Amino acid sequence: MSAESEQQALHAAWTDMIAALGRARDAVDSPDLHAPPVTSLGVAEGYRYLMGFAFSAIERAFFEDPHFPYFRRAIQPIDKATIDNADALYLSAAIDGACSYVIRGSMAAGPKAPQYLIFETHTVYAGDTGSLAELGPGGRVVTGMQDSTTLLVDADGRFEILLAPQRPAGHIGNFIVTTSKAGDTAGYVVARVLFHDWEHEVSPDLHIAQIDSDATHPAPLTPSSTAARIRRIGDLVENQMKFWNEFYDVVLEAHGDKNGDGITFMPRNELNAPMPANLATGGGQCTNVYSGGTYDLGPDDALLIELSAPVKPAYLGFHLSNLWGESLDYANHVCSLNGFQTEPDLDGHLRYIVTGLDPGVPNWLDTAGHSQGFLTVRWTYAEPPAELPTATVTLISRDEVRKHLPETTRTVSAAERREQIRIRQQHVQRRYRQY
Repeated sequence: MSAESEQQALHAAWTDMIAALGRARDAVDSPDLHAPPVTSLGVAEGYRYLMGFAFSAIERAFFEDPHFPYFRRAIQPIDKATIDNADALYLSAAIDGACSYVIRGSMAAGPKAPQYLIFETHTVYAGDTGSLAELGPGGRVVTGMQDSTTLLVDADGRFEILLAPQRPAGHIGNFIVTTSKAGDTAGYVVARVLFHDWEHEVSPDLHIAQIDSDATHPAPLTPSSTAARIRRIGDLVENQMKFWNEFYDVVLEAHGDKNGDGITFMPRNELNAPMPANLATGGGQCTNVYSGGTYDLGPDDALLIELSAPVKPAYLGFHLSNLWGESLDYANHVCSLNGFQTEPDLDGHLRYIVTGLDPGVPNWLDTAGHSQGFLTVRWTYAEPPAELPTATVTLISRDEVRKHLPETTRTVSAAERREQIRIRQQHVQRRYRQY
């Protein structure tokens, strides 16, 4: 191909990418593309959400390489999505499930290790197809997993995990299979690092490499490979916007009843019955039990949420998100609380208040200027619990919060709330530091 033809091909790829980004932009406010109801705040956040997918897509298109993988931040403050967990550091690496890899990790000496760590191998990256068919049988398969409850770690906090199509004869260490019994092949390994004690827990060091690829290097870019990457940027952004909009609207019924049965899967000012993660409702972390709903609060409204878990989970988190599935600003607002941060009542029950102004009680979740959004509770169990947790929600007046709480409920001072924010701000900077 001549230099002029190469330039024309790159220009055409750029034009295609811009067209795809334009179609993705339409998903910000088009009812036909399942956008949330239009509000000033919602549209402003929708454009940020769109640009977050563009940010992620650039890195993925140019640097995802199954032969030279690395753990990238799959979700971070600049590209929140998928009703993300405020307690989680999400990481992903592209792999070829027909090959073998080793993950080497180290828990930092001195500081506390994270509350929970899990690796899963997936056949596709959630949302990349742009179609809800991804949620059907065989659409997105988890071929294997390893979590911290069974992770073999040496005395110095170091560990290795082998990823391969099958376990080698005689191998007794940590292992994740990359092909399913049906022949599905993993294309990604996804890690979630879950924090409880934000002041003291720190992320592990992680490294992944394809076995027998040391000291090799990827091929340099060519005009044709760059053109393909440029087009992939547009495809990724368009498909992610399309998939998650439709998922929230059609599957979760976040904006109203879609299947005509008179109810919504995500009930308004309620939580649905806790259930184990399953592909039909979006997948999620394979060891989680989920309960979700939406909130829609007036200025004088509040929600009282009561949680009970007969079987103690390895992790618990309750989180608020906007209608784009972006977690709220958890660095600067107490809009999420986990099992370490939550203060149980004397009867052992966990009671939370969701409202826009500080009621001066423990376990307040701040809606941070969002009158509408998602409610999500996650309980993590390495093994399915004998009895599932329960969750109840009551809509109350913000002025009557204390009437609905035990008499022993203490008062949280402004100084204590500021200390909560200080811990959160420092943790989030540490979790996502850029150096």
